[in-house]
Amino acid sequence: MKVQTGSVVKACAGRDSEGLFVVTSVQERYCFIADGKSRKLSAPKRKNLKHISFTDSVIDLNDITDKKLRKLLREIKEAE
Repeated sequence: MKVQTGSVVKACAGRDSEGLFVVTSVQERYCFIADGKSRKLSAPKRKNLKHISFTDSVIDLNDITDKKLRKLLREIKEAE
């Protein structure tokens, strides 16, 4: 699956493993992820693409706040 901004991903490695995050930006081998709680949209975490798995969900990041992001990720997690 191609990495794009707004993709919902699941962390597979690290202390944040098994958590749902949204991709805020993409660089060569890395992407920046945020969940609105431990990792805010203003300070996302850099994560290696090998350490995440992709879901089918995509979130529109235009005019989104941390609170809205937490709510959307919670809904996606409950739907799984």
